[in-house]
Amino acid sequence: MTGDTRAPLTIRPATDDDWPALWPIVDGVVRAGESYAYPSDLTSDQGRALWLERAPGATVVAEGADGALLGTAKMGPNRPGRGDHVGTASFMVSPAARGRGVGRALGEHVVAWHREQGYRGIQFNAVVETNVAAVRLWRSLGFEVVGTVPGAFRSAAHGYVGLHVMYLPLAG
Repeated sequence: MTGDTRAPLTIRPATDDDWPALWPIVDGVVRAGESYAYPSDLTSDQGRALWLERAPGATVVAEGADGALLGTAKMGPNRPGRGDHVGTASFMVSPAARGRGVGRALGEHVVAWHREQGYRGIQFNAVVETNVAAVRLWRSLGFEVVGTVPGAFRSAAHGYVGLHVMYLPLAG
């Protein structure tokens, strides 16, 4: 994280061997019921199939100086075929690592990856409107809310809340 006084962070491609350390992050975020519409009883095998992207997509991990996995992101085309020029991504940060710049580092990495791969934009299909930290982060990276589907997410804490569709153009 250039220019950041926080502990060093490495973002690298995820491997199958990372899954045992990634699963507690994925499981905890999903069970919290505040940001992903995955089933709350997701198994490790189901989670692995959902999270570990294959080409043309990619999954990365954010690793602390001590080797601990602090977060993860997956990215790739939002749609196949005629929609594959617009990317998408999903992010999860360990509760213990929140507020330490991990999400921002992953977000910056994902934007750079999409640019390098030649995508024309990035569309987030479902950012829960009550996830104010995520909405603030994505806006700070240039994303705009282009629409909100009212009541499309059943938050564990807030009941029915909207899902924002957010977009960042990368090329004209």
